[in-house]
Amino acid sequence: MKKIVLVDGNSIAYRAFFALPLLNNQKGEYTNAVYGFTTMLLKVLEMENPTHMLVAFDAGKETFRHQTYAAYKGTRQKTPSELSGQIPLIHDVLKAFSIPRYEAKSYEADDIIGTVARRAAKEDYKVVVVTGDKDLLQLVDQNIEVVLTKKGMSEVDRYDEAAIHERYGLTPTQIIDLKGLMGDSSDNIPGVPGVGEKTALKLLAQFEDVETVLASIDQVSGKKLKERLTENQEQARLSKKLATIFTDMPLEETLDAFTYTGYDEEQVRAVFRELSFHSLLERIGQGEAPEESSDFAPLPYEVVKKPEEKHFASPSALVVEMFAEHELQGDLIGMGVANENGRFFFPVDVALSSPLFQDFITSATVEKWLFSAKQSIVALEKRGLSLQGVTFDLQMASYLLDPSVSAEEVGDVAHRKEMKVVRSDEAVYGKGAKRHIPDEDELSEHVCRKASALYELKPLLANELAENKQDELFYELEMPLSLVLAKMECTGIKVDIAQLKAMGKDLSARIAVLEREIHAEAGVSFNINSPKQMGTILFETLALPPVKKTKTGYSTSADVLEKLRDAHPIIELILHYRQLVKLHSTYIEGLLKVVDATTHKVHTRFNQALTQTGRLSSADPNLQNIPIRLEEGRKIRKAFIASKPGWKIVAADYSQIELRVLAHICGDENMKRAFLEDMDIHTKTAMDVFGVSEQDVTSAMRRTAKAVNFGIVYGISDYGLSQNLGISRKEAKDFIDRYLVSYPKVKEYMEDVVTKARKKGYVETLLARRRYLPELNSRNFNQRSFAERTALNTPIQGTAADIIKMSMVQMDKRLQTSPLAATLLLQVHDELIFEVAKDDVASLKALVLEVMEHALPLDVPLKVDVSSGDSWYDAK
Repeated sequence: MKKIVLVDGNSIAYRAFFALPLLNNQKGEYTNAVYGFTTMLLKVLEMENPTHMLVAFDAGKETFRHQTYAAYKGTRQKTPSELSGQIPLIHDVLKAFSIPRYEAKSYEADDIIGTVARRAAKEDYKVVVVTGDKDLLQLVDQNIEVVLTKKGMSEVDRYDEAAIHERYGLTPTQIIDLKGLMGDSSDNIPGVPGVGEKTALKLLAQFEDVETVLASIDQVSGKKLKERLTENQEQARLSKKLATIFTDMPLEETLDAFTYTGYDEEQVRAVFRELSFHSLLERIGQGEAPEESSDFAPLPYEVVKKPEEKHFASPSALVVEMFAEHELQGDLIGMGVANENGRFFFPVDVALSSPLFQDFITSATVEKWLFSAKQSIVALEKRGLSLQGVTFDLQMASYLLDPSVSAEEVGDVAHRKEMKVVRSDEAVYGKGAKRHIPDEDELSEHVCRKASALYELKPLLANELAENKQDELFYELEMPLSLVLAKMECTGIKVDIAQLKAMGKDLSARIAVLEREIHAEAGVSFNINSPKQMGTILFETLALPPVKKTKTGYSTSADVLEKLRDAHPIIELILHYRQLVKLHSTYIEGLLKVVDATTHKVHTRFNQALTQTGRLSSADPNLQNIPIRLEEGRKIRKAFIASKPGWKIVAADYSQIELRVLAHICGDENMKRAFLEDMDIHTKTAMDVFGVSEQDVTSAMRRTAKAVNFGIVYGISDYGLSQNLGISRKEAKDFIDRYLVSYPKVKEYMEDVVTKARKKGYVETLLARRRYLPELNSRNFNQRSFAERTALNTPIQGTAADIIKMSMVQMDKRLQTSPLAATLLLQVHDELIFEVAKDDVASLKALVLEVMEHALPLDVPLKVDVSSGDSWYDAK
């Protein structure tokens, strides 16, 4: 039997958007509606196995119903841009699945579905309608079934004629009469005022339809109800007409046009990768990656057994080959050199035992080009060799030229330059359980190919940097910074293991208390870490309203619990319990695992070529993500101490650096005045926007002002602000409008930067750091909107990142020539952490203020808060 599945595209997308928290793919596009829609689509395909399929969408705001009633759907708020921007992505998904979609001017998706459903039913198809809109229940008959999504996206109710009668006591066609009497606020269908579902059902049980009800008003019980029916007869008839799905619209396509034969897995995989839907990739199977071709031109090279002068010409490309991601922990497996004399591979024992090789490494006059200077310096430092003479870092050059393109190894850069000279590391070493060190022949050739590619690529990228006028950024900032970061990684920061263990013990005790309190509130013991048991307790035992469901039952995710925070005391306890459990596992147990057993230090790894804004990040361990909003999280910093007895920790933190950069870039006099007069910018904004004096600014006003100050230049919408502050979209929009009136140059900047970026194709920081934004000219609204938001924030966030990097380089230079006993240990967001001898604390603070507050001259002063203490926590 033929089966056609008809999907109400707008309804499912809308439901998905509000059922799931905002998600982003790697491009920053919002994808929560796409994800929810796609999971529903996969479920429908698996359950229904259709022979025909169609997804219908509304074509526009105006339909033939507006000609009858101009206020139809007039009360609906404008669709959030975060949702409307996802519709084209949903279209992309449907295209990948080879599923037909349809929309028609002046008609709604309901009318398309109604027309196709009736036609298919007449031709004896089995028809399944998938929607979140109860209006479509009116289509149900012996051949048409409606699958109705619940509040979440994973559970559905199926309605045939019997199910509708069981739920409402009505026939499918009476659903129209139900809407005629009670109206529909979402579509602005008026109905009869004062008549709700209960009254409407009672009337229809007695009189069958709207017309009979109106003809039998005298028989209706209740004086007020009679009056309402009498006064609103025309409105009831109009409402029924508006609620009636049109099932005979002109449709040229035959049902054969909606034939569905399945999808091409590779096309679906491609769109899932684009959307970052990794879990859905697993659902359809990843497939094996094609083997990499090894069809490269022969490369003459030498495996060096006895180093000679000819092997070490200046300049030389140097490859320090490690068999690990972390250079402090991995094994050095060989060294490669490429220069004007040839390509050379040095086995580890040869390299480390040769005085000539050691002189080459430590010579500041022999110029060396590397792929990642920082990684190589750290790796060699562990082997007792101080790498000097580094003048070029290929990874950093590639990153500056286009930060959106990842370069994890030399082969990535070579591939982009269409140089087929080197295989990928994965092709040589394998991956996962099959990862191995190849024999010397394969290893030596691979390392020499990498060195050769590096040697050939260097002049190409150096020329591009010069053409982009990024020489100063590269040679004066990023290259010196890589040496500073290498030094910081090797130094590490000391951890008080006893303190950390004591915190762990205290957290465990507090977690145990919370566990008992949660069980007391629930009235029964259960596994708090089991989402399934938690769902049963919350939504069945305690009868809390379920927010959404998953394939395995009730969702108890953080966003669900946040919505239920005021519904029961147990919710607050559970949220706190989860925070403490995460702190214990990630930051107590996690840190203890990576502390060096001998030095009691952790050596975080700084990522210099990762973020598109230029900001640094860290890993192994990630010290930038220690939660500090929670007091228990802040206390984790107590375990970070100075490495020498009697020394102190000094923390220096830029104050509101991004807003100060904004004031400089946009030149708004009102905003500049606030910083020049050392006012609190959030209080100043609240004064301007709310029209009150400084003493009348409340904490709520300041909080709202702060949210807008930090959100406005990141393209925050009225919807986004309303979600952040828990206010209506109208209130949020009014506040944004008033803000832009108060700071007119900010508005001018927001418009100008996007216009210029659209022409140039990129934005840049004050130091010429670029970010390319081809999506600014995209037809895809979502991609274009994200690019516009990025154009606004990158010059600001990127300049702030440049400033703190400049501070690090300048502080390192000053400390090298200073008698101060002090060391730079960490960079975390806008903060630098030092350790210093007790007698030098005051002098270091003065030096830090001098350097950091004058790192880059701006029209407004940079401000730094400096403090000291026995630990990182105490220094805050």
